[in-house]
Parts: sequence; C-alpha cells; structure tokens
Amino acid sequence: MKNKIIQKATDLFLKLGFKSVTMDDIANEMAISKKTIYTHFKNKTALVKECTFCVMDSITTGIDEICSLDQNPIEELFEIKKFILRRLEDDQSSPQYQLQKYYPEISQKLHQSQFEKMMDCTRKNVKKGIEQGLYRRNLDPDFVARLYFLGIHGIKDQSLFPKSKFPVKFVTEEYLEYHLRGIVTAEGFLTLKKFIKEHHTND
Repeated sequence: MKNKIIQKATDLFLKLGFKSVTMDDIANEMAISKKTIYTHFKNKTALVKECTFCVMDSITTGIDEICSLDQNPIEELFEIKKFILRRLEDDQSSPQYQLQKYYPEISQKLHQSQFEKMMDCTRKNVKKGIEQGLYRRNLDPDFVARLYFLGIHGIKDQSLFPKSKFPVKFVTEEYLEYHLRGIVTAEGFLTLKKFIKEHHTND
C-alpha cells in the first residue's frame, strides 16, 4: 500500500503541484481513508520527501543505464538529454520551483543529491571524451562538471527563462549544444554536428 500511495501522490504532485494537492485529494483519488495514508506517513512533508527522492532514484537509475551502454561521450549526453526530456513531458506545474518555495529543506537535500550525481556522471563523461580525442585535452573535468551543473540548474530559473518565451525542450537542447561546442576538439565537432543534424531531422 505504501508504494501505491507514493506512486499516486507523485503523479498528483507532478501534475498539480506540491502546494495544491492535499492528503484528502490523494485519499479520494485512491478511494482510501486519509487515516490509511497517515499509517505510512506522519504528515504531508514526509510524503513529499519520499515522493521526491523516489523520482530522483528513478531518474538516477535511468541515467546509470545509459552510461553503462558505453557509448561515445557525446552520444551519451544526447541520450541522457532525451531521457530527461521524456520525463519532463508532463511537467506543467513547475514542481521544482514549488518544492523550493514550500519545502526548502527537502529541496536543499535534493539539490545536494543531484549535485553529487551530476558531478560524478559529468566528470566521467569529460575524462572519457578526452581519452577518445573528442574533448580538448586541457580541460579540467571537475571545473567543467561544476559549470555544467550550474548551467543545467540555471536554465530552470523561470525568472531568467520564463516558459512562455523559453520552452523546457528548447533551453535543454540549446544548453547541451552550447556546453559541447565549448569542449569538443575538431574531431569531436564532426561527431557533434552529426547528432545536431539527426536531432533536427527527427524534429
């Protein structure tokens, strides 16, 4: 029952927002009593935390699976981008913004987990790219990983990139190309151009 509650609550939170969904809403959607939910979660904050990290774990698992395919590092980043965009397709309520506003402690813990995961993933990607001659040899993987993390989180700031003007798909794709153009070698640029062309063809 606990997993079913997490699944239903996560769906509602992502569609309607963390603020607007109440414990009553979740109980009504599941045709169970609110008491049943409180048997597993002491309050809404505990449920929000569980749901948030459940989504994080799911995304982390998906990224790990992509990285385990041992593709070239440019292709790897494009595959991760496609995976993330598929996960964000139904995101209409800016859940990350609401989480930050109404549940700052959970948001901070999530941010730290995302930072650690992205740093590890991006550092490995940069090192692999340098070894394969696709990324410039003089890059500092740790510095590049931190810049990439800053950018990925920066483009989510709706005060800088309002969705009405900069759709999620647009900023995600443009930022990835911007990032890669700054680190590729001449050989890497040929590979990058191929993926850009394929991406535009698929559009």
